[in-house]
Order: sequence, then structure tokens, then C-alpha cells
Amino acid sequence: MAELHDLTALELAEGIRRREISPVEVTEHYLDRISRWSDRYGAYVTVTADLARAQAHEAEQAVLRAADPGELPPLHGVPVPVKDLTNVAGVPCRLGSAAFVDFVPHFDDHVVTRIRASGAVLLGKTNTPEFGLSCYTESDVAPPARTPWDPTRSAGGSSGGAAAAVAAGLAPVAQGNDGGGSVRIPASACGLVGLKPTRGRISNGPLAADYTGLVCHGPLARTVRDAAALLDVMAGPMPGDPYWAPPCGSFLAAAGREPGRLRIGRFCTPVVAPTELHPACLRAYEAASELLAELGHEVEDCAPPFGPEVVGQFETVWAVGAALVPVETDRESQLLPLTRWLRDRGRKASGVEYGLALGEMQRAARRWLVESRSYDAILTPTLAQPPVGVGELRDDADPARDFENQKRFTPFTSVYNVTGQPAITLPLHWSEEGLPIGVMLAGRPAEEELLLSLAAQLEAARPWHTRKPACW
Repeated sequence: MAELHDLTALELAEGIRRREISPVEVTEHYLDRISRWSDRYGAYVTVTADLARAQAHEAEQAVLRAADPGELPPLHGVPVPVKDLTNVAGVPCRLGSAAFVDFVPHFDDHVVTRIRASGAVLLGKTNTPEFGLSCYTESDVAPPARTPWDPTRSAGGSSGGAAAAVAAGLAPVAQGNDGGGSVRIPASACGLVGLKPTRGRISNGPLAADYTGLVCHGPLARTVRDAAALLDVMAGPMPGDPYWAPPCGSFLAAAGREPGRLRIGRFCTPVVAPTELHPACLRAYEAASELLAELGHEVEDCAPPFGPEVVGQFETVWAVGAALVPVETDRESQLLPLTRWLRDRGRKASGVEYGLALGEMQRAARRWLVESRSYDAILTPTLAQPPVGVGELRDDADPARDFENQKRFTPFTSVYNVTGQPAITLPLHWSEEGLPIGVMLAGRPAEEELLLSLAAQLEAARPWHTRKPACW
């Protein structure tokens, strides 16, 4: 007989609307699993048990009062944790940093406001590296985030705790955010669906300054439909947002439609750094290409979007972003070596250099979006390697080498933060060692609906969500 965490988020929600499952029962089930497994996988940094129980009780009462519970929101009563870079009023937000261990915001970020309004239950805050700067989740304030498929290996980052939580059955879905791959990297390492939506699809307000347009919130889930449902919850601009994506219909409905015959470009040449593709990642890419062709799509090779000249500009912008995090002077020494190195690099960039870097990134994005507009989607590997060992990328003695390690591990994901396109990683392949290997599809700007339709078609052809790690 299935346990509650075996059910998808939408299955839980359907059981709740039918009054077959209680939101209180679901919340207690997940809180119990969190207490037993979270530290092993580095999933949560804060568990908001009292808040979750109160929200679950409210959700249950709403179901009982409803004349037609079927009209409640799609994820009503379903637990949804929030990444610890995102503000939740009255809940510590450590940003993965010892310098922020006592920071408690007095407001919700807009994405949290939307999650609350959906009737979802906030289980807690998930683990993240310091300021979300690295593609591994190893900080001074929490245990490392580990993939449940092999706890000696990293869950990736920076939404590593969110991915570990969903993959280990400690949450049905999770909110993350992605500035260079931070949803897609850990989703790939943990055998999940991870979606970076179009720039401006989800508000980053009210506090975050969208200087670059690189960062956006996104869902991590076990299925495409769950990811689409959470995107429906989170999507929508707010007054004052500098980027607005054109309105779409229901993303969940899109995941139930056939995509039609599509023209799909593909490339596997690493963009961010010269590196060798692991054979398992190349096999996943080739197998996905074959599957797309079997489903009737036209698949052809295309050129990568840009070369190393844009990578240097991205690094300048990334370093300035690190330097802009407001850290009290007497707490700078508490920052990790990588963070201090990036902040120093960012401070050395002049305003002119920063502006030129942003401009070159935008010009490169425009060129690529024109060149690739004949394709409905672009296929690449998600990562260059399977999940790596905990500590394998980190190098406190040489932060420059640490940064290069990360670039070689993730030479594809940040491309779509530069262009603003939606991109989704899918767990279509497992290595001979039983490790999840993701492949990535990017769509045209504001075409998440088509991307989700295609992703759902691939999932139906090669289902994955019944595969579960040993801890399940």
C-alpha cells in the first residue's frame, strides 16, 4: 500500500479535495520524515513545524467549509518548502552564511506570498550554499546537501537542499531559484524535474534588485505535471518588477497537451569551459535525441550560442553580484574563501566594466535568440559529469581553482540565464552505477507551455517517477 510520500503533489492535492486525505495528516507525515532523514541528506536548515501545523489546520478547515472542494487551488494543503535565499516573514533566512545566522526578515518575498495564497503548507527552509554562489551545497551553517541516490555524492547547488528534500521524500515539490543553473543542476543530480522559467515569469520582489536578469525562481518536482502546477502557483509579475513575461494560460493544462511535431536543435559542445563530457552524460544526450526522433520530432545539430568571450563577461557580473550582498564589515571574515574571492574580484571591477559586461551579455543573447528562433527547443546535456563526491569541487585553499571546477561541471546551464529562455532538466537516464543523469531542453522566451508539453511527452514515453532511492 502506498505511503503518503509515494504520492505526487497533485495526487496528494486530489486526495485532500476529495476529503480522503487530511492536510494535517500529510504535514505530520512529512515532518516525521524530515526529523529522521533531513540531516543525513542536508535537506533543511530550518523546519517551521508550528507554522506548518497551523497552515495545515487552516487548509483542512477550508476543505471542510467548501461547498465544492474541487474548486480549491490545485496544490491546496500540499507541503512546499522554500529555499533559504528566499524571505519568509518571521523565519530565519541565513543565506547559507555564518554572517547571517541571526537574520530574520519581517516580510515575505512575493513568491512566498503567492505560495501562501495557494493554500500550500510551508514546511521550512531548504539548504543552500553561501549566497547561492556555488553549484554544490556545502556551507558553515548546515550539513552538506547529498543526493539520496548516493549519499557520498553532492546534491548540487544552489538549490541542493530543495532537491535533496524532494528526492528523499521529505517534500512533494519545492521552490528553488536559479541564477546560473541552481534549479537544474541539483535536479539533475537528484533525479528530478527542474525548471528555470522565462525571465520575468516569477517576481523576484520586493527586495531583490534585478540588476542582471539572471536569477529567477523555479520548481523542483518528481513529475512534469507537479512542476507545472507549482509554476502556476508561483508565476506572475508584481508592480515594480523590471522584467515582465507575457501572460500564459495554465502550465498544468499545457503539460496535458500533445506538443505536435517540433524542430529541435541540439549541441553537446561545452560552452562555459572546455571540458570532457562523461560517457554517461553523452549517452543520456544521445538517448534523448533518439527518443525525440522516435516521437516524430525533427532533431538536428546546431552551433552553441556563444563562445568564451561571453563567459568572461558573465564572470564579471557574477562577481559583482557577490560583492553587492550587504555584509557588515566585522562579519566579512566569517565568509567562505570562495565568497571572499568573488567579492574581491567584484569590487575590483569598475562601473564601466560592469556595464560593458552586461551589455555584451545582452548582445550575445540577442544574436542567439535570432539565430535559434527556427527551433522549437534546444537539447543539451544538463551537466558534464554525473553527481560528484561531496567536497570534490570545493577548494578553500584555491578559490580560483574551485570556480574553474564548477565551470567544468556545469558548462551548459548558465547559457539560459544569460538569454532569459526557459530551460528544463529531465531525469531520462541513469548511469550504470545507478546515478541520475539529466538532459536539458530550452525553449523560446515565454514558451514554457510548449516546453512543458514536450517534457510531459518524454516522461510518458520513458516514465521515471516510480524510481526511488533506497531511503524511500
